[in-house]
Parts: sequence; structure tokens; C-alpha cells
Amino acid sequence: MAVEIRQFGGAAAVPPFRRSSIPTPCRVTSPSTSTIYRRFVALAAVKKSPKRLKYSTPRFTKEGGLLYVEVDPFGSDSWKLDSIVELLKEGAVGVIPTDTVYAIACDLRNNSAIERLRRIKDIEPSKPLSLLCRSFKDIDTYTTGFPRGNGQGLANIFRAVKQCLPGPYTFILTASKALPKQCIRYGTTSSKYASRTNVGVRVPDDAVCKAILEKMDAPLISTSVRSPREDEWILDPVVIADVYGPEGLDFVVAAGTRLAEPSTVVDMTGSSPQIIRQGKGPKQPWMVAEDEEDSPSNENAA
Repeated sequence: MAVEIRQFGGAAAVPPFRRSSIPTPCRVTSPSTSTIYRRFVALAAVKKSPKRLKYSTPRFTKEGGLLYVEVDPFGSDSWKLDSIVELLKEGAVGVIPTDTVYAIACDLRNNSAIERLRRIKDIEPSKPLSLLCRSFKDIDTYTTGFPRGNGQGLANIFRAVKQCLPGPYTFILTASKALPKQCIRYGTTSSKYASRTNVGVRVPDDAVCKAILEKMDAPLISTSVRSPREDEWILDPVVIADVYGPEGLDFVVAAGTRLAEPSTVVDMTGSSPQIIRQGKGPKQPWMVAEDEEDSPSNENAA
């Protein structure tokens, strides 16, 4: 039995500007879902920690708890995502599904949301984030693009890449000046900033993720959802809500349990495309495999 939309803390916790757009939670009758609902109530009762209050952005006010929206993985009920898109545009940080693992995401254009995402995930300043893009147009806007060949020995990689996207690949490209600084560097002093060089880009082949991106009309900044204590991905959206809700996460879009297979990361900035993490995307003939420990990895890519 599908649950429409549930709000941690009950209907009274819904902020006035969202109350009209969020349907009333339906009653849960199945044993398995009922158990999940009780866990959400327990989580909502957890007292807000100073860390959560400290990192909340003034442009997005939480007045209750984490919003949990359960959707059809095939995208048949994409109308449920309207409230999620509204929150993202207001500076929310939440979890969405991709064609690989779940990802923590926020609006590319909101610097305070990007900083909150880093703090929630506890990402080191030197670690880059990835872009979830709608199409090659987004990639061309925020990076210098793929090599397109010049007739003088430079292969037309762009034509080969088109066969891989949308799909489970993260391509590392040179960032353009259009990409906000917070996306690839972090901190408030220049000494903490990583240089503006490369960024990972994705075009996910997932119905729910694509619907969110289309409604946003812009790419999202993202990082894969990992366990804070163990070096592994969290694949169950209920567990994600339990783990990251108290840290300041604003919403979770649940589209079923994912498989433990992240994207294949390919570095396109060298003389040849090198695989620096083999994941769900199969190796293509034009890709060069290389040991992960010998190359810089983008472990935060979903």
C-alpha cells in the first residue's frame, strides 16, 4: 500500500506557506508500513540539536521535521514532487533517488544550501560535489564540455559519450566560469578553497530524478548517501531518514530500495578517458581502466 506524503511531527508542523500544497497524510493499515510510520513519529520527537539549529539557513525555515514523500519509482505520480521542488528552490537540502544510489541534493544556485549540504554530509573541504544535469545543454553551460575532435588526431569523444547518457556514469570535466564557486570549493577564507578546476557531471536515467530536474529547470548539486560510521552506501530511504534527519536534512523522496552500485566515474581531463571508479556503468571500448588508488577518485558521486 502506497503512502502519499508523510510529515514528521504531524500536520501541525507544516509551515503555513506549504500547508495548502501538501495533501493530508493517509492512514496506514498494512503491518509493514505501519511499523515504518511509528519510526517516523519517534524520529520527529527527537529534540533539535544545536548543530541542526546552527546550520539551518535563514532562507529556509524548518518548522517541524523531515518531510518524507513516497513515490512510484516509474514516475506515474510525479505531481507529488511539486512540494519537493518548491522546497529546493527555497534552499532545502534533501535526498532524491538516482539510477544508481540515493543522493543528497540541493539547488545549484543557492550557496547557503550548498554549504549546508557539505555540513550535513560532513564532506571534507577538498572533496568535490557532482552535478545532476538534465541534458548536454547543462553540461555545456557549467563545464568546458567533452572533446569533439578536430580532424588532426583528436578523437571525437563527444559522439561516444552520447551513447552513455542518460546513464550510470559520472564524467569529470573542466568547470566553466558559470559554475558557482561553492560547488567546487568550500570555506570562507581563500586558504580553504580548492582550486576551480574540475567537476563531476551526471545525466541520470531515473524517472523520478528526471522529473525533479525538469521541474527545477536547473541542475542540482549532489553527493551520494553514505553511512557516517561505515564506508558504504545507505540504500533504504527509511534508514536515510533516521540517520540524516537529526543532522538537518529537510526531506526524503523515497522510490524504493536502491542497489549497492554507484555510477562509474570517468576522468575526461587527461589525454585519454580513464576509469577511476568502476561502478554500474560498463566499461566502454574507448575508456582506459586504471587502479583506483593511483588516481584521484570522486567517491561522493552518486
